[in-house]
Amino acid sequence: MTRMERVQERAFERRWAILAVLCFSLLVIVLDNSILNVAIPTLVDKLSASNSQVQWMVDSYTLVFAGLLLTAGSLGDRFGRRGALQVGFAVFGLGSAISAVATSAGQLIATRAVMGIGGAFIMPATLSIITNLFPPHERGRAIGAWAGVAGLGGALGPIAGGFLLEHFYWGSIFLVNLPVVVLGVIAGFFLIPTSKDATHSKLDPLGAVLSIGGLGALLYGIIQGPDAGWRDPTTVVALAAGAVLLAGFLAWERTTRHPMLDVSFFRNPRFSAASAAITLTFFAMFGSVFLLTQYLQFVLGYSPLTTGVRLLPFAGSIMIVAPASARVAERIGTKLTVTLGLVLVTAGLLSLTALRVDTTYAGLVWRLVLMSTGLGLTMAPATDSVMGSLPLAKAGVGSAVNDTTRQVGGALGVAVVGSILSSTYGSKVAGFFAGTQAPDGAREAARRSLGGALQVADRLRNARFPGAARLAGELARTAEQSFVDAMHRSVLGASVATAIGIVVALRFLPATAPPGHGHPGPGHPAEAAPTDAGGALILEPSADVDLEADPEPHGDLAPQPVP
Repeated sequence: MTRMERVQERAFERRWAILAVLCFSLLVIVLDNSILNVAIPTLVDKLSASNSQVQWMVDSYTLVFAGLLLTAGSLGDRFGRRGALQVGFAVFGLGSAISAVATSAGQLIATRAVMGIGGAFIMPATLSIITNLFPPHERGRAIGAWAGVAGLGGALGPIAGGFLLEHFYWGSIFLVNLPVVVLGVIAGFFLIPTSKDATHSKLDPLGAVLSIGGLGALLYGIIQGPDAGWRDPTTVVALAAGAVLLAGFLAWERTTRHPMLDVSFFRNPRFSAASAAITLTFFAMFGSVFLLTQYLQFVLGYSPLTTGVRLLPFAGSIMIVAPASARVAERIGTKLTVTLGLVLVTAGLLSLTALRVDTTYAGLVWRLVLMSTGLGLTMAPATDSVMGSLPLAKAGVGSAVNDTTRQVGGALGVAVVGSILSSTYGSKVAGFFAGTQAPDGAREAARRSLGGALQVADRLRNARFPGAARLAGELARTAEQSFVDAMHRSVLGASVATAIGIVVALRFLPATAPPGHGHPGPGHPAEAAPTDAGGALILEPSADVDLEADPEPHGDLAPQPVP
């Protein structure tokens, strides 16, 4: 047995341990984004942050993260995915450490952006390494575990954040990342093989600039839209600039000899239809969670920590169903699995229109499970379709496209659902104040959010004028009912998006991978060994050896034992 064969066999034998490290790496990225939400009231108090600054504490991470994904994925393909993962960890750890000691809102906004840079290198590296490491017959299950961990992180964030804030100072929500970063770097060095594009294609600096500018401007416009207004000049200019820059990016990628993203990938219906399904799935998921966290806290009266606990069935279903979805897809095909998932998501969204101000948790939990089951069925097979339709050598860029669709879909979900919620809720609450002598500040606070209306109602209860208590009670009831009515309209809008996803999956997504994309599993006769010219697969736990994947669409060369 040659040295290459021994290295190949060792890497294949430890693939599930490597998967655990990669999933753990992903968990800290997802966890960090959701953990901040429960800390917002504390940050407002400790750092004297305005509403706008609070928004940018969250959005600076998202903006930088999404804007850099394509570039980071391309750099990982070119210079090595394990190296990209460890650079990402180093930057993410640095950002976490300085975030924990920030003394002003402006500082925290900047340090969160640094964390976004690290996250942009970590997330695509995890999925691209999985794609290169696992043979096709196991890749769907590995990606299912990856997707399940992503769903788990979203729900664990509020619970972990609530616990840390109750027992430690606010900076602990960032310091908790550091042990994970250290573990990831050490485990990555000794366990994860290095891999990169064997073709050694040249860098595409203009493509990187256009993609970063275009995605950044697009996300900025989407983020600003609900707050500033969709017709606000800043929003319009940002969206227009994003569209122009992204159009320029696509035009450049079609003409340059060394594109960062080969746009011909989008001609493959398996790639484009699966990407659309992921975008619409995350549109629905982020939009619905945005509504449900407010519904649980402001309408049903749960604290941030207990809200996180009550969202565990949502995350738990995704964590269980996503890994199992690979077996479902093996039996009935990717098309039907993704379609079934989107049907369940749509049904779950429509079921939310039956929620009332006095709905019990028992009346809500089954709706959460229905919707999250659909999300679990959709995410992993669609992600596997995206990754399986690309050359292994371009796994980093493919992973970045997958992650970008998630970020854009999620941002659009919050923006569109939030806009429907705000406009419907605001008009109903404004009607309550018609003909009253309420101060303009109180009117505006109540009109902008349910939380604001409840604060105004609390102040009214303490006011010393006849009928104050009655007026406070009427305002609280009106605001809660207005929010629930607005939530119904919002989830109907989200269900339209997932219904479109059903049509796209049925019409364009292939039932299975095209012939020739399989690969014998362990114990089967190995295919003829690839030559160096064909992109020989090399695995090595030390930093000086590369894993070079077959550049042909989809060679599906994965490490496996040599007979």
